[in-house]
Amino acid sequence: MALFAPAHVSRPVRAPARRWARLSDDELLRVRFSDLKLTTANARLKRGIGRLNDELAAVGLRFRPHCWLAEEWFSPDGVPGIAIPFYLAHPRLRALEHRMMREVEGGNANWLMRILRHEAGHALDSAFRLRRRRRWREVFGPPSLPYPESYRPRPGSRRFVQHLGAWYAQSHPTEDFAETFAVWLSGAPWRSAYREWPALTKLEYVDELMRELRGQIPPVRSRLRIEPISADRRTLGEHYRARMARNARGRARLLDEQLRRTFTHERRPLRPVRAASFIRRHKNSLRRTLALQLDVSEYLVHQVLRQVIQRAVEQGLYLRTSQRDARKPVQRLIARLTRMHLDGSAGRHML
Repeated sequence: MALFAPAHVSRPVRAPARRWARLSDDELLRVRFSDLKLTTANARLKRGIGRLNDELAAVGLRFRPHCWLAEEWFSPDGVPGIAIPFYLAHPRLRALEHRMMREVEGGNANWLMRILRHEAGHALDSAFRLRRRRRWREVFGPPSLPYPESYRPRPGSRRFVQHLGAWYAQSHPTEDFAETFAVWLSGAPWRSAYREWPALTKLEYVDELMRELRGQIPPVRSRLRIEPISADRRTLGEHYRARMARNARGRARLLDEQLRRTFTHERRPLRPVRAASFIRRHKNSLRRTLALQLDVSEYLVHQVLRQVIQRAVEQGLYLRTSQRDARKPVQRLIARLTRMHLDGSAGRHML
C-alpha cells in the first residue's frame, strides 16, 4: 500500500498502547496523535531535559521550563515552556519522521541540546518578560516586528551568533535573543570565539542579564501546555500532508526570492537571453565547478540546477546582463542555493 492512501481507505485506526509501534508506515499514518499515549519519559528526552535543567542550575538560574509533546518545536509567547516534537518520544516515530521528512530535527544528542537551549531562551524571555526591557530592545531590536515567513540571511554578517544553522538569529529579534542565549548557556568559549565580532556585545549583555537574574523566581510561572498531542485528534497522515504542503510553499517562495535577485522578468531591448536557456547551456561546467568548490556531490548540484531551470521557465526570467557578465552571478546563485539546501534553509530549524 502506498503512503497517503485515498481518503476512503484512510479512516483513523485505533491501536492499543505501544502496539502501534509494530504497524506498517501506512497503518501508522492512520493513527491519531491522541491514541499514541506518548510522554516525555523516553530515556533520550529525559536525559536532554535533565541536562538542560542542570545547565540552568549551574549558572544560578531558578527557572526550569516545563516540557510537553506537540507536533513540532516551539515555545509559545507568554508561556515559559517548551513544546517538543512527538517523534522524539519513540524510535518508531523517529523512523517514520525520517522517511517522511528526510531528517529528524533534534534526532541526536548534540542537535537535541542545541534546540532545547534555543527554546529555553524563548521560555526564559516569557518567564521574566525580558523583551519589555528597554536595553533588551536596544540590543536585539523591537520584538513587535512582524514574524517573516522567510528571510534573506547575510552569511557574512558578524552581528549575529551562529548556532542552529541557516543564520537563524537573523530572522527576528526574538530569535536573535534565543540564539544568543543558547550560545551563552552552552558553555562554549564565546568570548574568544566571537572576539572582534559585533555579536560579542549581545553575548556580553546576555551575560550581564543572567547575572542579574540569578536566584530570582520568575514572575510568569504558567504551566499551560499549548497544542499538546494528548488532545490532538488528527492522524499522523493528516499532520504530514500539511507539513509537506507548507514546506513546498516555503521552498518555492525562497527560491523565487533568490531568482529575482539574479534575473529579471524584463526582456533586454537587444537579443534577450532566457535564464533557463543560459543555465542549460552551462549546467555541466557549473555542476563540476560547484561540486569541487563546495565539496559536495555533483548529483546535489544537478538537482539544484534542475529546480532553478524549471522555476526560471515557469517565471519567464531573463538575464539582467550580457551572457559574458552573467556567468559569475549565476554561479554565485547556484552556490548559495546549494549551501542553503545543505544548511536546511529551504525548510526549518527555520523554527
